Amino acid sequence: MPRRFTGQHMAMILVAFFAVVVAVNFLMARQALSTFGGVVVENSYVASQKYNGWLDEARAQQRLGWDAEVDRMADGRVRATVSGPGQGASVVALARHPLGRQPDRRIDFVRHADGSFVSREELPAGRWTLHLEVRDGQSVWRRDVALQ
Repeated sequence: MPRRFTGQHMAMILVAFFAVVVAVNFLMARQALSTFGGVVVENSYVASQKYNGWLDEARAQQRLGWDAEVDRMADGRVRATVSGPGQGASVVALARHPLGRQPDRRIDFVRHADGSFVSREELPAGRWTLHLEVRDGQSVWRRDVALQ
C-alpha cells in the first residue's frame, strides 16, 4: 500500500529546500567577504558627485601625452621610465597589494643620469598595483600599473 503525500511532507520539502538555499548563501557571502580585502569607494554617492571632475582630469592627462614604463630591478627596487615631462619632474607611487594582505607602501623615486626614476627602497616580491604620480610644475599625471 503506497504512502500518501500529505501537507506535512510538502512542508518538510519546503523547509529542506530553503535551508539549503540559505546555507549556500551564507557560505558564498562568507567566502566573498574573506577574499576581498579592499574598498572600491567609501561612499558611492560622493563618488558619483565627483565623477565628471574625474573625467575632466583624465582628459587633461591624455592631452599631456605622457607615458611610463615600470619594471622591477634585480635588487628589488622599482624603475620608472617616464616620457614627456621636463627635467624638473618628480615621481612618487603608492604600492598596494591586490589582496590587501600587505600594508600599502609609499615609494619615493630619485632621477638617475639616464633620465629614469629609481625607487629609494626595495619593494617586496609579489604582485603589486602601483598608483604612479608624475608632477612637473602644475601638471600632474597619474596611472595605475600592475607590477609582478
